[in-house]
Amino acid sequence: MQNTNQDSSATRTKDAAQTYDSIVIGSGAGGLATAICLARAGKKVVVLEQHDVPGGWCHSFYLNGHRFTPGVHYVGLMAEGEATNDLYRGLGIANELVFFRMNPDAYEHVRIGQERFDFPANLDLLIERLSARFPKEKKQIYNYLHLTRKVSEELYSLPYFKGFWQKLTIPFKTKHFGKYGMFSVRKVIGWHIKNPLLKNILNIQCGDHGVQPKKVPFVMHSALMYHYFDGGYYPMGGGGALIKAMTNTLKKNGGELRTSTAVSKILLEGDTQKKAVGVTLSNGENLYAGNIVSNADVGITYNDLVGRENLSRKFQKKLANTKYSSTSLMLFLIVDMDLRAAGLDSGNIWMMPNKDTDDFYDSMLASDISQGDAFEGMFISCTTLKDPSSFDGKHHSIEAITLVDYKAFEKFKNEGQERSQAYLDFKELLMQKMINGLEKAIPGISKHIVQKDLGTPLTNKYYVNTTDGNIYGTEKSLKHIGPFAYKAKSEIENLYLCGASILSHGVAGVSHSGVDTAAQILGCDPDELKKPQEDQHIRIYEAEDASDYPEWMLKKIAVKTARTKSKTQEINS
Repeated sequence: MQNTNQDSSATRTKDAAQTYDSIVIGSGAGGLATAICLARAGKKVVVLEQHDVPGGWCHSFYLNGHRFTPGVHYVGLMAEGEATNDLYRGLGIANELVFFRMNPDAYEHVRIGQERFDFPANLDLLIERLSARFPKEKKQIYNYLHLTRKVSEELYSLPYFKGFWQKLTIPFKTKHFGKYGMFSVRKVIGWHIKNPLLKNILNIQCGDHGVQPKKVPFVMHSALMYHYFDGGYYPMGGGGALIKAMTNTLKKNGGELRTSTAVSKILLEGDTQKKAVGVTLSNGENLYAGNIVSNADVGITYNDLVGRENLSRKFQKKLANTKYSSTSLMLFLIVDMDLRAAGLDSGNIWMMPNKDTDDFYDSMLASDISQGDAFEGMFISCTTLKDPSSFDGKHHSIEAITLVDYKAFEKFKNEGQERSQAYLDFKELLMQKMINGLEKAIPGISKHIVQKDLGTPLTNKYYVNTTDGNIYGTEKSLKHIGPFAYKAKSEIENLYLCGASILSHGVAGVSHSGVDTAAQILGCDPDELKKPQEDQHIRIYEAEDASDYPEWMLKKIAVKTARTKSKTQEINS
């Protein structure tokens, strides 16, 4: 078989000056984490980003001066000594970061039909609150939630079994993980919980996987719940601040970042055993490296950049059977409404009708999404309440998300940047459906919209370049996690991957994935790269309590508020 990506030695010699130790394709949190670790180890690294700003799903953008971040809505395990805090200290980005702790009494507001429940940032309090609401299930609530904790702790302990004798003890020390590892959330929760409403409350965070409970592995959902047992945190400055800290640290360590630089293919050498040697950019330029790391999803990496013809038959079959996570509609609103007076705070809102979660997901992911007047299921986030430093005293920024199937947009996929009127009309219809759904959560909000926009699956594909606009890489089902997930080290020599399809999804998950990939390249333990640096510390403040805000932050808020007040007075005069 001829290698269509194979490069000629003459071309390679001519472009020899453009040579690196590692090339990282994509500047999401995973790719940047890999690049930081490699650069810190003294490697010559370049990160290539097709968008004009770095960050992938973590990037921030502005509408009329108001910031939005499509892929960062909360992060867990951020307190001192917890895993995400240690990760950021280990990467050397902590000193540049400020986080706000979201409402500890209700970092998640659950709205199921007319029913309401708030998730507190404390496992014991969560059990107490659920037991008071569902007294007949008190014992099972305790057993189920402590099982999620045990399974998660056993999962997180797996990398720490070193050497032959310790590994022999794995079946005994991870018995809960082993017992429940191959079952779905629906199956396990059904063994413990009988009340349908209680099941829905405990399953509501399945939206963070983009998959219904009948598909979500219990182990993965346990890890997600464990991640947020102590609450949620939001970065000051949104996801863009996290990316800025990562790019600054990359550059401090000698790494290079190129934006507006799309990769068209990965260059390969060899016939039977192929080897990645570089990349070709969309402008025809070739860059070469000892290692290539793709932070693009596996579909883009293998189908588009490598080419299926360069993969083994076994791997081609795996790729053909791969399913990708759902895609989304994202409503971005600027409103001049007093949201605190309307009952909102820094906690997220999960909204769905009072029906079986699996049945509702199936209807939500149906191919015809034009039916009905409103989307009934949404994740709602007010970033100006999560990040008080971004509030100008008048305008709030809201991000509302619902999951959809890409098939609804397939007929528009070949359109260029100049969209057809049919697409624009469809987008307008869906945006109104989103607003109508949001109206159920925040009555009267439609009368206070200053600016609105809608991100569709085609928006996702254009800006983040994911297969069918997916938001979490591969579908987070039993077929695509753990031993069945794609590996960081590919079957092509010197080609590695990181990101949501490899180790885990979510902001923290992809960052851990990036570090693990760098560790494989460097031949060390990931913990060596994650070891918290003593001089690195994250500043954390309360989103709901400004009493301990430092002077510089209070001044920032005051200046922003004063500017808005002045503009309002000018308009009124």
